[in-house]
Amino acid sequence: MLIVTGYLYVAPAELARFMTHLKALAATTRRRDGNISYDAAVDHADVGRLIVLERWVDQAALTAHINADETVQFVNQWSGRMRADVRKYDALN
Repeated sequence: MLIVTGYLYVAPAELARFMTHLKALAATTRRRDGNISYDAAVDHADVGRLIVLERWVDQAALTAHINADETVQFVNQWSGRMRADVRKYDALN
């Protein structure tokens, strides 16, 4: 199992719009093969910081998610307006 966790940052003024887009992506992602969980929550609204936690059965499932049209569209839409400090951990090792 892979765990992906860390922080996302957006401008506080864009936080509500970002969350709307992220919730739509999350609903799609949770239905993907190999997804165990996909969650995000506002950690500090004043600085636009969210905490994220994803769990995947394996690298193939995570790669499929990263390359999926909806994920690519989301990243492209927020490119330059979103910053991430996210790490991937192999929970089996």
